[in-house]
Amino acid sequence: MCAIFGILGEYDEHTAKNALATLTHRGPDFCGVVQRQNLFFAHQLLSIMDTTSPTNQPLIHKKILLSFNGEIYNFKELQAELKESFVFTSGNEGEVLIAAYLKWGVEFVAHLRGMFAIALLDDETLYLFRDRLGKKPLFYLHQNAFIFASEIKALLPFLHKTEMDGDALLSYLSFLAPTPPFTFFKGIKKLGAGEYLVYKNGAYEVKRYFDLLDAKPNLITDKEEAVFLVRELLEESINMRLNADAPMASLLSGGIDSAAINAYALKSGANLQTYTLGYKEFAKYDERQNAKESARLLGVKNQEVVIGQEEFSEASERVLETLDEPLNDPAAVPLYLLFEQIKKDGYRVVLSGEGSDELFLGYRQYFEFLDVQNLTRLKNKNWLSNYFHSNFSMNREWERYKRVFDDTLLFRTTGESFSDLQKNIAMRQNVRDNESLKYIKSYRERFDASAHTDESIWYSYIDLHLFQAEHYLAKLDRVSMAHSVESRTPFLDHKLASLIFSIDPKIRYQDGVTKALLKEVLKPHIDTKILTRKKKGFSNPFMEYLIESKKIDIIREVNEQSGIFKRDKLEEYIQKAHAGGFKQHVWGLYVLSVWIKRYLL
Repeated sequence: MCAIFGILGEYDEHTAKNALATLTHRGPDFCGVVQRQNLFFAHQLLSIMDTTSPTNQPLIHKKILLSFNGEIYNFKELQAELKESFVFTSGNEGEVLIAAYLKWGVEFVAHLRGMFAIALLDDETLYLFRDRLGKKPLFYLHQNAFIFASEIKALLPFLHKTEMDGDALLSYLSFLAPTPPFTFFKGIKKLGAGEYLVYKNGAYEVKRYFDLLDAKPNLITDKEEAVFLVRELLEESINMRLNADAPMASLLSGGIDSAAINAYALKSGANLQTYTLGYKEFAKYDERQNAKESARLLGVKNQEVVIGQEEFSEASERVLETLDEPLNDPAAVPLYLLFEQIKKDGYRVVLSGEGSDELFLGYRQYFEFLDVQNLTRLKNKNWLSNYFHSNFSMNREWERYKRVFDDTLLFRTTGESFSDLQKNIAMRQNVRDNESLKYIKSYRERFDASAHTDESIWYSYIDLHLFQAEHYLAKLDRVSMAHSVESRTPFLDHKLASLIFSIDPKIRYQDGVTKALLKEVLKPHIDTKILTRKKKGFSNPFMEYLIESKKIDIIREVNEQSGIFKRDKLEEYIQKAHAGGFKQHVWGLYVLSVWIKRYLL
């Protein structure tokens, strides 16, 4: 796992090197730079494979320059396939990427299985690729020069002026994180999952090279066949990610996702050290007891990392700085502290269960939305529509039913926070109802144009792109790489995801049980106590900590200077948070306020 950074065009050498230095945490083992007039092409290396003799980047082959961040799990197979057309000198992943590009051109990326952000310069043409499901980030800035980087912080020295992007703000309030291509820094953009960028002759174009919706629907209609195929591919995906020369650990909650990873790892002969989070003052939030039982049933070692208010509050500022821009996920703070301990213990690779809920319908609300969706078939619903419009409620349930009666898109990601009406009431600017749809319009248009018709596929599709890629995976990448630890997510293998999208969707939800298909898959490997355990989620006492530390006051302080929100409505949200409601909304306002104070005031 590494960092990539580059400039095409005029640049100041001192500024470029200082910008590159901000990425050292992503790759502390080696820094490589190719530098000439109008070109600065660089790489920070974190050595995971062959740690005794790491292969340095950027790689040079004739007129090709390559720098990439990530892991290509099938690079040995590709090397064997390409050895007739390319003379390998080291056989490392980067060399395989160059060989693949020389044979297949831009389509080489379709042959890769892994997580990656790739920068490939072929003479005067630059190609940037972000992996299919968005595990690795890639940001860019086009002003006098074209600049790209693995994190926003490396692009900040080149901004002529720091301004907040209005689309980033509105999409963040709606969906917990800015939607591609927006970032909070006006002018800095990001590639979405499965996208690539071509820069040539002073102009760039963004294209899509992969779409889960290309998987043909209903290819698999037999449940037993689906179970067999998922079981085979999940095991293969986990085994591929067990390959590392650096020390490896795994996260362990009380749920089935982390249990599955560790069960398959054990089957392959890898007894990984596992880690579980706990909270000193609020044990009711954590999963230590369930994780302890899971560890016993699985036969793995487990270490508890317990934090309290002091550690949480002290780390929160560092975490928000690490994230670069607002990201509404309070779990980023305890996860940051967890990875801090994992690094201290000497581990460089961690397996994590992200993506399982989105692929296997692990959230209870998916089933609630499917039920509510049935109301669209009501023939006489005008009076219900009138009733809902005349009886506004801040609660999300009101918004769901209103959409059904208004014949507008019901599900807009699991991570939806502020509705458009909530924003309009709370903000000083006018926000029209359904205005947030523009941020997911391209995704919905692709769904409508595809052969898929089941709405549960839409739930998975939009959640994998936004709730997962831009929210959970962004958090996981930043907090793990802040400690030079690589995180691997076996459930987010593109072949496994494509397989799920080709299975009859009803197999996932017809029993009315969350993760019904996955539970069938795991029956031979995991104890029934784990499979039937009630889902808890990665909850934590963030609001109690925020209120007790009085850091919540920054919301009022910053708003007095920025004037973004109406004072009375802001106070209403804060008071509701004190009473245990709208906690996600208020944490989002807190994170936003910290960012505004740091960069704009």
